[in-house]
Amino acid sequence: MLKIFRASLFHFLKDPEQTKEIHESYSFIEDGLLVIKNGKVVEVGSYEKLKEKYDSTEIIDYSGKWILPGFVDTHIHYPQTEMIASHGAELLNWLETYTFPTEKQFGSTEYATQISNFFIKQLLQNGTTTALVFGSVHKTSVDVFFEVAEKYNMRMIAGKVMMDRNAPFYLLDTPESSYTDSKELIEKWHGRGRLAYAVTPRFAPTSSPEQLGIAKKLLDEFPEVYLHTHLSENQSELEWVQELFPDSNNYLDVYHKAGLTRSKSIFAHSIYLSESEWETLGAQNCSVAFCPTSNLFLGSGLFNLQAAEKHQVRVGMGTDVGAGTSFNMLETLSEAYKVNQLRKAYPEEGYQHEPLNVLKAFYLATLGGAKALHLERYIGNFEKNKEADFVVLNFQSNDLLDFRMKRCKTLEERLFVIQTLADQRIIKQTYIMGKPAL
Repeated sequence: MLKIFRASLFHFLKDPEQTKEIHESYSFIEDGLLVIKNGKVVEVGSYEKLKEKYDSTEIIDYSGKWILPGFVDTHIHYPQTEMIASHGAELLNWLETYTFPTEKQFGSTEYATQISNFFIKQLLQNGTTTALVFGSVHKTSVDVFFEVAEKYNMRMIAGKVMMDRNAPFYLLDTPESSYTDSKELIEKWHGRGRLAYAVTPRFAPTSSPEQLGIAKKLLDEFPEVYLHTHLSENQSELEWVQELFPDSNNYLDVYHKAGLTRSKSIFAHSIYLSESEWETLGAQNCSVAFCPTSNLFLGSGLFNLQAAEKHQVRVGMGTDVGAGTSFNMLETLSEAYKVNQLRKAYPEEGYQHEPLNVLKAFYLATLGGAKALHLERYIGNFEKNKEADFVVLNFQSNDLLDFRMKRCKTLEERLFVIQTLADQRIIKQTYIMGKPAL
């Protein structure tokens, strides 16, 4: 059955930083048709060009609104939903004060189900259709999360936290139990429908060398699964890692020596990286998640997007709820712009910090995020046969946004106003495989 949507259509074909002519990186059709069959894109084109071809099919009319591919969140913690906006200090204190006590509750299937449902609805209400998600240390937290994600037919990646030291006793597993639980979850969920699994050591300080070895064993046995962890988020964290792993050359070297730097490895934050660490990430084809609202909220530091681009490291955007302060990707892009602006205060680094290009920002939230997660063959734009996950934007939902948009003269100006002024109210509807998500 065909479904046809009429709206302004905007999506990316390439990375705007890697095209000779920036307009070649995207497609924008002011009055377009998006044609979908069985949840996948058949074609896109202008209304004038395609209207006769589909004159016998009812059109779902969103004229005056924009349709974009669904947003991709490359780093978020669903068990931290309840503690978003918890006033705190820096990362390590914040974990002890808020995170660990909150995650204790996820041993309860009933509680995990309640939060999973709320979390998924928050994503969808904010236009996010794919995410890479931390569970808690409890196996049930991931079982339940996948059940809920499957109900909504979402393309999601998640994993059980592996954590066998330097955390409260009630959240510790062991190398053996983390292997058994993770393996059972992989065998049950990875590749089932639109779901995938990520082996998930929380971060190097909370996993013993033995447990990091178990993570490698899982990746060797199941080479199609992901590795998802944290890297170089905070200066105190770096010092702690060096104390715990004195034989490592740097933070990334801990993961590299453990055999965890692979093409489907995603490292969140990656703020304080040396040139050699960036080189390793690039050489190993790893990805990083840029989490601006979280990094600003905890005072962790400023991500260096220019360094990632120099070393051809794939980057996606991460809201990082609950240290991140919004599920909304547009608000996250607004903070990303400010983070990049603040890097101008560090000219001694040798990088030329230009303002974040608005096209690059929207690329990172859509096709760039899909590439960071190796999902670009399924999602990220409206190429033929891609899965039809998309979001409808309504500028009239916000008086200031509407007022400002009417005074824009170029596409880039309109995008930047959306990036800077939009919030959850702009989301008219989110679609999963061509169907309304909520």
